[in-house]
Amino acid sequence: MSPNKINLSSFRDPSGFIYSQDGVIYRQINTVYKDNYVHLMSAGLYENLIKNKLLIPHEEVAIEKKYNNLAYKVIKPINIPFISYPYEWSFSQLKHAALVTLKIQKIALDFGMSLKDASAYNIQFLNGKPIFIDTLSFEKYSEGRPWVAYKQFCQHFLGPIALMAYKDIRLNQLLRIYIDGVPLDLASTLLPTKTYTKFSLLNHIHLHAKSQQHYAGKKINKKNSKISRMGYLGIIDNLESTISNLKWSPKGTEWANYYEDTNYSINAVQSKKESLKKYLEMIKPNCVWDYGANTGYFSRIASRKGIQTIAFDLDPSAVEKNYLQALANNEENILPLLLDMTNPSPGIGWKNEERSSLSMRGPADAVLALALIHHLAISNNLPLSKIADYFAAICKWLIIEFVPKEDSQVQRLLTTREDIFAAYTQQCFETEFEKYFMFLDAVRIAESERTLYLMKREE
Repeated sequence: MSPNKINLSSFRDPSGFIYSQDGVIYRQINTVYKDNYVHLMSAGLYENLIKNKLLIPHEEVAIEKKYNNLAYKVIKPINIPFISYPYEWSFSQLKHAALVTLKIQKIALDFGMSLKDASAYNIQFLNGKPIFIDTLSFEKYSEGRPWVAYKQFCQHFLGPIALMAYKDIRLNQLLRIYIDGVPLDLASTLLPTKTYTKFSLLNHIHLHAKSQQHYAGKKINKKNSKISRMGYLGIIDNLESTISNLKWSPKGTEWANYYEDTNYSINAVQSKKESLKKYLEMIKPNCVWDYGANTGYFSRIASRKGIQTIAFDLDPSAVEKNYLQALANNEENILPLLLDMTNPSPGIGWKNEERSSLSMRGPADAVLALALIHHLAISNNLPLSKIADYFAAICKWLIIEFVPKEDSQVQRLLTTREDIFAAYTQQCFETEFEKYFMFLDAVRIAESERTLYLMKREE
């Protein structure tokens, strides 16, 4: 059985890597990591983390599935339905990912191990909660050795979370630019002066940044850098307390008020719900992407049917509320993510392939595009032909709502700009989408001018 290819997000670690073989994901553990893997599995750490749902489970498989002769073991981790990245997470998602990383680090020390890296990319969301996915991040702990992942943790987690809390929630997008986390000197520069009065932020960000600058290019005496286990735990505890105390409150209204501000009546909402339910029952998708999901009202019609649902929205407040609601209700099938559909996550890192673009993580079985097309076509000047072409590339089934110019929400958009959108008509919409999709059904939403369509991409 010949292997396919190494996953481009895991080529940097000499301990092993992820690869695919006949569509199945495996992780090869190289001989150089043998001692650490044996300790992880025999000391009870793996069992503890699995029991507490902190680490992704795996099974060992036949060594014949190895990628090359460097292999000691081959394991098959359970599948993550959708891979997301830190710059797509809400404030609380990044915060909870940080706290899980620190919790794992503390538990690891109890079993004589430590995390050798603390990348935010080692966390994914499974069944609604953050989970650690890099089995090879653990190494045996040596007394006196400092936490080698301290700087990385501060760059991937503490700096971005502090910037979101104290400066601007949109600064999480810096993680899209800096693949190994926000440089601490940049975080220090951007944070307001009052953060110097917060001892933990002064220590872990401002002074940490100055220390990096001071020692850059200089030899470090390793004897002087030793730290006791108690001191090590003290740093972890302080980071945990610091992260826990960082707060951000989403602005804006609840979903009900949001729809009060539109032209939806109660009957219109109910009509739309029933039609959506009917369409989902007809097509039975395994995965749904909901674009412009807001706080996830319609996303939940899919997720509550057991469908893996990715709820995208460009509003950080909406994504935050959606995530907190999912967490409070223990919802396992919905993943709220931050996304601007007109500027979706690109491929970044080495060869622009180390972190996949949104398109590369698709296609989805079905896409929901509800109360969205007028924003794309009018607010963002996107031709209907381009919109149709994009949807055809990312899904098999499309449930889309057409909002005509007569609609009050479209009229609101046109109050601040000249109406240059002669092609924005229902007839033009149908003409463009018919080039890619077969129309299976269309229904007028009650007490509105809007139409909901069910389409299937032409093969």
